[in-house]
Amino acid sequence: MMRRVLALTRKEVHQLLRDRSNLMLGGVLPIILILIFGYGLSFDVRDAPVAVVMEDASPLAHEAIAGLTLSRYLAPMIVRDMPSAEALLHAREVDAILRVPADFSRRYAGGDAQLQVILHGVDVARARTIDSYLRAAVGQMALREADRAGALRGGAAAGGPVSIEQRMWFNAANTSTWFLVPGLIVLITTLVGAFLTALVMAREWERGTLEALFVTPVRPIEILVAKLLPYFAVAMLGLVLCLLAARGLFHVPIRGSLEVILLASVCYVFVSLAIGLLISAATKNQFLASQIALVVSFMPALMLSGFLFDLRNMPAAVSALGHVLPATHYLELLKSLFLAGNVWPMILRDTAILLLYALLLLALARSRTRKRLE
Repeated sequence: MMRRVLALTRKEVHQLLRDRSNLMLGGVLPIILILIFGYGLSFDVRDAPVAVVMEDASPLAHEAIAGLTLSRYLAPMIVRDMPSAEALLHAREVDAILRVPADFSRRYAGGDAQLQVILHGVDVARARTIDSYLRAAVGQMALREADRAGALRGGAAAGGPVSIEQRMWFNAANTSTWFLVPGLIVLITTLVGAFLTALVMAREWERGTLEALFVTPVRPIEILVAKLLPYFAVAMLGLVLCLLAARGLFHVPIRGSLEVILLASVCYVFVSLAIGLLISAATKNQFLASQIALVVSFMPALMLSGFLFDLRNMPAAVSALGHVLPATHYLELLKSLFLAGNVWPMILRDTAILLLYALLLLALARSRTRKRLE
């Protein structure tokens, strides 16, 4: 058996080296994808344009908006009146309008001053983020006034605003890149693993190569093992390149054990490869195999794994479906190992689930690969 497996593996390696597209898919595509998504996909809002309408030109009104000019997240521009600001908002040249009414100073002295914020609500998530930035920037005025009053009294301002010292755990840089890169590794591993084996096996079914193998003494399990080994190496090469890009290009910390990351990744690579083998064994057609691999592996990993959307905010049925996916458990593992460290109950649970999925899918692929023609 070992001689047959080694001979078949050697044949697969020669075929892999002859077909450069497979090497491109396994080695170059991961780098291209992580560069495109890593630099192009971000949930952060930077330099958001905000139109500021100053109907009150008093020093106190200018003090109220001083925090906007100091923020790296906002790019304020002074507009002379509301119609001009509304025209900019309609043209999507600004994301928000901040209006300082004419009676701001008088009402501030009475303790009931108000500012009007109008947001462009097409992108709800961006609008909420900008709203929080505006509130924080304007709120700095109250803190400065309280500090000034306390200084005049010779001490802290009694009854003044409470100063909040913020500290963010597990993402000290406060950037979505640290959150996105582990998810990108999951997507790339899913895409490369499932597509590699699905296309390669389906191509051999179309060319009749497997029919030639079926008349030899080799067993189906030996064919599957010989298929897995070379493409497992290619998928792991892509994974290592993604890890190097995560550390070298995006500076994502790895607070957990690198050995555990590699072990969990090995389990998930086998899951992805087994999905490709199962798809190709069931379809025996390259085009159909590629479409099914996209629908059953990449798209669920993108939409239902928690990469883009929090599963806790989804309907119960959709959330339950998301928790069934192996990509969800691998993503949970990577995020924890990259940003939080070794959380062993989670590591043991999710690794065991991935290993179970790998064994189950390989068994299904073995049952679908028979030495007979239909």
